[in-house]
Amino acid sequence: MTLKKRGKHRYGDRQEDIQAEILRYSSENGYVAQHFADAVCKCGGRLFGVLLDDNEGAASRTCVACKLQHPIGDSEEYLEEADLGECACPCGNETFEVTVGVSLYDESEDVRWLYLGFRCPTCGLTAVYGDWKNEFNDYRELLARV
Repeated sequence: MTLKKRGKHRYGDRQEDIQAEILRYSSENGYVAQHFADAVCKCGGRLFGVLLDDNEGAASRTCVACKLQHPIGDSEEYLEEADLGECACPCGNETFEVTVGVSLYDESEDVRWLYLGFRCPTCGLTAVYGDWKNEFNDYRELLARV
């Protein structure tokens, strides 16, 4: 499926559509996302409530199924200083499918920029809710922490 634009938002039917939105958004940002990871809880859950502070570069997800809280990426290092706010869709839903995309420095495996994309399972809204400079040294390790 391709994203459908309605008004100022884009809508998708499945989690894979988040990657397309991250690619679109990151192209406009100038640091194109090259690698992606979908958030999946240890229990297998794929829907999360998300707390986010994109000024501090920190986010945490809580599994709807088992209530386990997971820092996203390297966020654990920044949570103490973060002022986390609860994410919500314009439709009022507060749970999402979550995908992270990263842009790398040229000819490197080091992360330059991180994108946090969500899809609302209620209305399908698909968007980048947060993005920030990220200086993690191995994108594979960072994405394994999603």
